Amino acid sequence: MNARSRSTARDKNNKIARRLTAAAALACCCAAFPALAEVVTVGIGTQNTTTNTVTGGIVIKELGLLEKHLPKTGKYKDIEFKIEWQNFTSGPPVTNGMVANTLQIGMMGDYPLLVNGATFQAMPETKSRLIALIAYNADGAGNGLVVHKDSPYYELADLKGKKVSVPFGSAAHGMLLKAMEDKGWKSDYFELSSQSPEVGTSSLQEKRIDGHADFVPFAELLPYRGFARKIFDGVETRVPTFHGVVVRDDFAKKYPEFVVAYIKAMTEANDWVRKNPVEAAAKIEQWTRVEKEVAYMFLGPGGVHTLDPTIKPKWVETVKYDHGVLQRMGRVKDFDADAWVDETYVRQAYKELGRDYDKQKASFANYEIAGTDPLCGGAIDKPREAGEVWIEGGGITAYKSAACTLGAVLKAGNEGKQVAVAFVFDRGSKIKLFADKAFYALGGKGGATDIAPFLLKKDAEAHVAANGGKVGLYADALAAAGR
Repeated sequence: MNARSRSTARDKNNKIARRLTAAAALACCCAAFPALAEVVTVGIGTQNTTTNTVTGGIVIKELGLLEKHLPKTGKYKDIEFKIEWQNFTSGPPVTNGMVANTLQIGMMGDYPLLVNGATFQAMPETKSRLIALIAYNADGAGNGLVVHKDSPYYELADLKGKKVSVPFGSAAHGMLLKAMEDKGWKSDYFELSSQSPEVGTSSLQEKRIDGHADFVPFAELLPYRGFARKIFDGVETRVPTFHGVVVRDDFAKKYPEFVVAYIKAMTEANDWVRKNPVEAAAKIEQWTRVEKEVAYMFLGPGGVHTLDPTIKPKWVETVKYDHGVLQRMGRVKDFDADAWVDETYVRQAYKELGRDYDKQKASFANYEIAGTDPLCGGAIDKPREAGEVWIEGGGITAYKSAACTLGAVLKAGNEGKQVAVAFVFDRGSKIKLFADKAFYALGGKGGATDIAPFLLKKDAEAHVAANGGKVGLYADALAAAGR
């Protein structure tokens, strides 16, 4: 072999060696840096200012509870979930996002829920499934209609021909339609328009409308802020109201463990609220700008809504009833509620948490006010006749009756303490009220010291007509408690 041939062979061998070295280096690099994880983006549609949905959204987000429960083994070991929390002011836009597949999970009230289910049942691509509840009131309390505090209107009938707004397609809209149907009123009874909670709030405050119907918490929030008065509550319809969680079926079937993790996170969020409702209310105010006193009214002991993810038969029957209301008014087409409900995920979540799903499903109990009355003495054994006083900058103390509660308000004032808020319960409906916003039946058959709170003036008047006494406002009730 001549010198030229030997040189060519050496060059060829060197090239082969370099290629082998590069391949070895690449292999080592791949071993040191494993393949990147698959990133799965999950859109979750929340309603942060809708107080009874907070444990399905903002609480989970702020406490990092979903990340705590996400699956990380098996097929999930190389999957990274990227959570996109998207906040809305009502349910219908959440359904739009789910249809567009920018949201895979969403939360909304009863009427928007059934519209969500019906919308997806009409689609060929996929369906939505009701997988859990967030919170409920079995008698319909929470939705309501308010007027300006200076208005002359005290009943729904007073608003005939008047300007009334409501977020169309919302749970409050459904409540209003049901109330109109119950009373036999036609669709033109009010001059009805659609306004979001924010627009309706400003319209009412500026007296550009006569009444505004809305969902949780606005029928309590606006009176608390001092410029509105509630004249109708959903409890008068006697139809349960609730918010629930829906999921796109294609997503749930592909990532069932994610859906279970979400429900476990929501259950832990419920526990967090109940463990220290005063602290929770303060945090919810910080995260949502809904005042802590209003948040506590809904989610504290004896609150307007009960936190419970189980899907009770009563809720399915309610959806069917609500569907009938909307269908008779031509607002929704056919809908199979039974096919829409899927308890698989919430049952699995309860199993993994070591909880009895069927026992909870059968229960309608809320956690209640308890303890010993420090002013009047004795145990608080009838929590829905009790009350609470929240001292500014301090804690909440419970009392066994409305009279004792108002007595405690007077005592606090005499001691130079500022009362942030006091709560009592409606004598008839048993829903929690702001004491300073209630009407009172004073005296009568119950004796001079009997103080019966009511949300509505007409109910206080009816009580007085049947039992004697007189109707009074907060100042009158405080005077009666001080005698």
